[in-house]
Amino acid sequence: MLELTKIKGIGPKTAQLLAKLGITSSNHLLSYYPYRYNLIKRTDLSLSKQDDVVIIDGLVETIPSLFHFNKHMDKMSFQINTGTLLLKVVIYNRGFLKNKLLPSTMVTIFGKYDQLHNTIIANDLRLSKLSDQETVEPVYHTTYGIGNRQLKSYIDVALKSDWQVLDYIPNQLINKYQFMNKKTSIQAVHNPGDMNLLHDAQRRLKYEELFLFMLKINYLKTNNPDREGLPRIVDYQIINQFIKTLPFELTADQLTSIKAIYHDLVEPKRMNRMLQGDVGSGKTIVAIISLYVNFLGGYQGALMAPTDILANQHFNSITTIFKDYPIKIGLLTGKLKAKEKKDITTKIKEGQLDIIVGTHALISEEVIYHNLGLVITDEQHRFGVNQRSNFKNKGHLPDILYMSATPIPRTYALTLYGDMDVSNIISMPKGRKNIITSLKKSIDMKAILTMIYQELQLHHQVYVIAPLIEESDVIDLENITDLEGKMQKAFGKLYQIGVLHGQMDTVEKEQIMLKFKQNEINILISTTVVEVGVDVPNATLMVIFDAYRFGLSTIHQLRGRVGRSDLQSYCILISDKEAERLNILTTTNDGFKISEEDFRLRGSGDLFGVRQSGDMSFQLADIRTDFDLLLQAKIDSEVYLNSNDYQNNQDLMKLLINSNKLN
Repeated sequence: MLELTKIKGIGPKTAQLLAKLGITSSNHLLSYYPYRYNLIKRTDLSLSKQDDVVIIDGLVETIPSLFHFNKHMDKMSFQINTGTLLLKVVIYNRGFLKNKLLPSTMVTIFGKYDQLHNTIIANDLRLSKLSDQETVEPVYHTTYGIGNRQLKSYIDVALKSDWQVLDYIPNQLINKYQFMNKKTSIQAVHNPGDMNLLHDAQRRLKYEELFLFMLKINYLKTNNPDREGLPRIVDYQIINQFIKTLPFELTADQLTSIKAIYHDLVEPKRMNRMLQGDVGSGKTIVAIISLYVNFLGGYQGALMAPTDILANQHFNSITTIFKDYPIKIGLLTGKLKAKEKKDITTKIKEGQLDIIVGTHALISEEVIYHNLGLVITDEQHRFGVNQRSNFKNKGHLPDILYMSATPIPRTYALTLYGDMDVSNIISMPKGRKNIITSLKKSIDMKAILTMIYQELQLHHQVYVIAPLIEESDVIDLENITDLEGKMQKAFGKLYQIGVLHGQMDTVEKEQIMLKFKQNEINILISTTVVEVGVDVPNATLMVIFDAYRFGLSTIHQLRGRVGRSDLQSYCILISDKEAERLNILTTTNDGFKISEEDFRLRGSGDLFGVRQSGDMSFQLADIRTDFDLLLQAKIDSEVYLNSNDYQNNQDLMKLLINSNKLN
């Protein structure tokens, strides 16, 4: 294989620049694929209009004039003859080409057509003639110091060298789908002769990426040594009896999820399960029953929540449910005083606590568990990958249950959670009514204030959500400070108004939330800090200002703070923009449908606001647009692993055995 530094033009400095792009070998260079393509075709200017983007070629007619300004900037202008027209060309910061633009030099110009002044405002200039045939030109992600053509020239040198490539797609699948040779595919992706050839080459390379990804997931699922579980002997009849004592009836989805988790806990393999449920669907009671099964099996259980408010809420719920049971429950959060924290950690270590609820304090170094058997992470996407790993390594192979109230579309779940078992709670508890959501404009404020007043008169409570805490000089949005003033003016003489945001300390936030829960605050003005887990059954109206600023899934999570009782609840979205995107929220309360739409619009990386570490870094494939290919790769990988044919493929076996992560 050709060494990178042996390629003409790649010295130490260029090698450093290439390393920024993740290119440290000629193999990396060959697998550094274009992210898009330009169709290069000569423009017929007689059909072009003012400001159209055009591509033309012609002979330089006049010596260029060059004007320098702002030290490092220049403007160059000259005339070209296209054979039918004389045109003026203006281009910026290409002064270094002046001496090459001699009269009669053939050039190709890319730019915007200023028909009124018979001028092309160029953004690119090449010393060459256009091909008479339409060509497909690759465009790569570059970095400062390396341009597209420069990078392409290095790739072309590597393509002409003596290079080999490993083909991981099994022969039977290559034949089944009539895939082209991998080496040919790589060449075609960098130098496509036509769009059909490019499509076939991309499809083949995308399939290999997706097939390998799903193969690794399925291999890890069945061959992961960490999946050896803890022994438990628990009679399900005891669980059944416990369920019958609850003051409410569980839904079919809740019961199905409980049975699946029960079987995971008593079987000799480690549980690695995701419990997905829409806001208000009743995941918490499923988690509590899971902790009960674990307790009966003789192990400690831990539940980690992303905020102090949610941790306290879980602690109170669990304490209430188990008030008549000999189960010792502790709460560990970062806000505890040193003496309190030491007391709790001592009890955890000595096995004096059966269930421990807390925040990320549960995974701090000083916390040593006596015999941790079950780890439950609530709102798991709010914790980093490393935090979750630290938690599951706290015990001797504890069983893992992740919970999420942010429904993940199946496209995303197949990849991000492909090595997990997934339980979905879709049906809602009895008595819950759908939240009526409406989309309003700022000019409808009088009607909105009237609706707030009507709910307050019924002794209900109201959330008001703002995208900002303070006024911004950069963007014109409603902020908490302004909204508080407006709400005080409208309702301050009759009702109590509170403010909640992320910059407040934990004690302040908890005091505000406690007052709101106890109905001492009637209107709570907040940022998205209330998005997760806050449970105030008497709150029946949420008003979200500048709703276009939020993703659909975030708004769905926010409105899940109302509708938590048998009272009819409402959500008003105030937005003068993006009505079409927000309209889906007025037509459905189904979080899975909403997340699918959010996923389609925003992509997998932005679904939760942050991109997870190790999350789906495909080079060519995109699971939104290539979902059908992903499904096929999933099926093919499962069939292939079950056939044991992969054991004869040494290259593939090495890849799978060394796969301790998905990418």
